[in-house]
Amino acid sequence: TTGASSISDSSITLQSMEDNPDGGCHIYRNGYYRNGISVVEGILEVNIIQMTSIQMTESQAENALVDFVVTCQGSLPTDVCTVVSDPTCQVSKSVVCDPIVVTDECLLTVRRAFEESGTYCINITLGDDTSQALASALISVNGGEAT
Repeated sequence: TTGASSISDSSITLQSMEDNPDGGCHIYRNGYYRNGISVVEGILEVNIIQMTSIQMTESQAENALVDFVVTCQGSLPTDVCTVVSDPTCQVSKSVVCDPIVVTDECLLTVRRAFEESGTYCINITLGDDTSQALASALISVNGGEAT
């Protein structure tokens, strides 16, 4: 296939030539191509502004629950993903993604469970159809309490 193009009235004129395998003749196609570009703001910034341990009864103490209060700037997200990793943020231990509905202001609470005590790297990613933004934090979970 060979092709040539030229600019005319801010449209692109396309001409292509293809070999026809049945008879050795050529097929020419001419036409115009026009497209618009939409610029979207996207999610510009994500911040974890608070981490709070959820008090559990002794019968529920096998998992420590932590609430992460997250804010963002830019467009409103439609999903949130949390990656829990080792303290170096290199080895992923779990990934949880959920759809969210944020209607007015980008302020949400993300609750995650931790099966055992230790220090973890938390990556929280907010996304929509056109963008993603990430915030990270180190958290120490000690028998149901997080710092």
